[in-house]
Amino acid sequence: MRFACSTIALVLILASPVHAESFTFNELKAKIFDARMALKTFVGGLRFCKELDGTNFYYQPRNRVLNLEEYHQSLDNLVKAQVFNPEKRRPWNAEDANQRWEQVKKQALEEKETCKLVALLPELEKRLEELQPKPDKPEEPKKAE
Repeated sequence: MRFACSTIALVLILASPVHAESFTFNELKAKIFDARMALKTFVGGLRFCKELDGTNFYYQPRNRVLNLEEYHQSLDNLVKAQVFNPEKRRPWNAEDANQRWEQVKKQALEEKETCKLVALLPELEKRLEELQPKPDKPEEPKKAE
């Protein structure tokens, strides 16, 4: 019975929201790697992390944050006005707008998670340092008095 309870507890811990305490050594190293890569690849968007809460997304070509709902309205307006879509080489249609809408919603969630991961980096690095095996210090020879 005790094994079953500890197994259930382990499953619940692993299924719970991500906290540095629940990572194995290799998972911590992977998360730290991901966070460091985000620091390099998402450098323009990182300064907007306070706004990247899932309701906004980072628009890299203009180096600014756009609100999802306002962007959705803009997509609808592009379809209504039959504005030329350079990606498709034809006027915007509802299918194009829906595809782009799904894409930016996904982007907003990914950026939210990226910002969380980067914010956790110091904690993850500290936890990794605690988990790393420490080499045994050789005893210093005692000096004769």
